[in-house]
Amino acid sequence: MSSIAQPLSMTPWKQGVKDAIPLLGGYIPVAISFGLISVQSGFSVLETILISTFIYAGASQFLFVAMVASGAPLWLVIIMTLLINARHVVYGPNLAPYLTKDARWGPLMHGLTDQIFAIAHTRLPQMPSESRIGWYTGAATLAWLSWIGGTALGAIAGDELMQRWPLINEVLPFALPALFFVLIVPRCNNLQWTVTIAGAAASAMLLKVFGFPNIAIPAAALCGALAFYALKFTGKPGAHS
Repeated sequence: MSSIAQPLSMTPWKQGVKDAIPLLGGYIPVAISFGLISVQSGFSVLETILISTFIYAGASQFLFVAMVASGAPLWLVIIMTLLINARHVVYGPNLAPYLTKDARWGPLMHGLTDQIFAIAHTRLPQMPSESRIGWYTGAATLAWLSWIGGTALGAIAGDELMQRWPLINEVLPFALPALFFVLIVPRCNNLQWTVTIAGAAASAMLLKVFGFPNIAIPAAALCGALAFYALKFTGKPGAHS
């Protein structure tokens, strides 16, 4: 994606925080859910918060807690966690062209989540290279702290929240899908991306409806990729922004 770099209207760190604020609507509810589930699975409040602080891997944390609670061997827990996070192997090369030669980028990648990748891949090309590390630090730090805070809230007061407001339990499963939806909609600004996203979504839904939920997501991703490159190489009008 090529973009002309534009100067930021505020300091890079503040701009990063501002751009990441919409993520909180998805992060905090899911983190609350994780905190509650972790404590119910036998982990202490402190252990639960440390998991979110150091593992910080969304779905992998739920798997980690479930496998440990069921008595799975440590080596299997580690392998499964790494497999779920293997998508970061794709994230890295896509962000690499926009990263400066600064040693701080290495440890900062602890804050790279699916959502941070999505906004970083859009925003980093649009800003001067000297502003990128500050922007990323602000965005990733806010997301990380919100995840830790939500986890702590769920671990400490999750049961009481669910009892007082039962509707929360019904809403939580939709928080993260809604967040991803908000992140991908701005991509539908040309034919190529619109067909790609619509095709992937339709494929996933059809596979789910016809009884193939386990392959729905990877198969949909493949269909979306095929549609993207088919339009790219056929050069359909309006396929590129």
